[in-house]
Parts: sequence; structure tokens; C-alpha cells
Amino acid sequence: MSEDSVNVQIQRIYISSGHDFKGRHGRERLNHGSESVELVNCVMGKGLEGDRFFGYRDNFKGQITFMDRRVVDDLQDFLNLDDFDASQVRRNVLIDGIDLNSLIGCEFELDGVRFSGSEECAPCYWMDQAVGPGSEDFMKGKGGLRCRILSTGTLSVGISKLSILG
Repeated sequence: MSEDSVNVQIQRIYISSGHDFKGRHGRERLNHGSESVELVNCVMGKGLEGDRFFGYRDNFKGQITFMDRRVVDDLQDFLNLDDFDASQVRRNVLIDGIDLNSLIGCEFELDGVRFSGSEECAPCYWMDQAVGPGSEDFMKGKGGLRCRILSTGTLSVGISKLSILG
């Protein structure tokens, strides 16, 4: 098995106890908010403890979501937002140092936790309401990464080694 490693920085971790948008088509969003935490427990096959998608369904492709910090910064500039909280993009882990699209279809390890990159976390029309008009179009092709959790462990904010396993 070949293994490539890169240093990355987990800048923020967010969990939310409830869905603001899922299942809300044609209705107003809810406002559960997101909590920024220093560490989070990843549970194999279940998701993040305390997050809205924990135990959502078997083999769910979005047990955890990652978002590139550079895309968030570019989105803030594009929309000319002075006061922008990255939790508005509704992704779990804000990370810097890796092209997330390169992890689609790959298994990788971060902080000793194994993941499988399942697909892009494509933006939907709700993004225009959550962040601002034009967000959905801006984020197409760079909306983040949805993953399955393959081993139980803890992620924490800070510098980490990400190993691409295959």
C-alpha cells in the first residue's frame, strides 16, 4: 500500500444539534446554529457525536464534511462580507493544506481516524440564504468533501498529518 502524507491544519470544528435546511423545501429555515468545538469524537459508521447527522442512516455518505479554508476566504471576498462566520457554510471541519476534491474516492487518515472520501459536498440553493446571494454558484465544484468514518477516534483543532491510503 502506498502512502502519501501532507501536513494540514484543522482550523475549526463545527457541530450542530439540528437541521436548519434538510427537509425544509418551501419552508423557512430553522436556526439551530453551529457550535465551534476544539475536538470532536468520530464514531465509525455513525458520524460526529453531538452532530445532527450522527446515526442518520446506515452507510451515509456525509457522516462528516470538510471545507477548504481558502474557499471560505474567497467566498467572503466574492460576496464582500465584512462579518462572516465560517459556520454559515454548514460544514463540520474547516481545513487548510489539501485539495479536498483530490480525496474523492480515496481512503485517508487524519489524527489517527480513517475516512473514505465519498463525494463533493455540493452546495444547494439554501446556500444563498445561509451565506448570501451568489454563494451556491460560487461554491459549485468546491463545496467541500463528504466522507464516511471508517474508524473511531478524535479530531482536534491544530496541525495534523493527513495520510492518503488509497
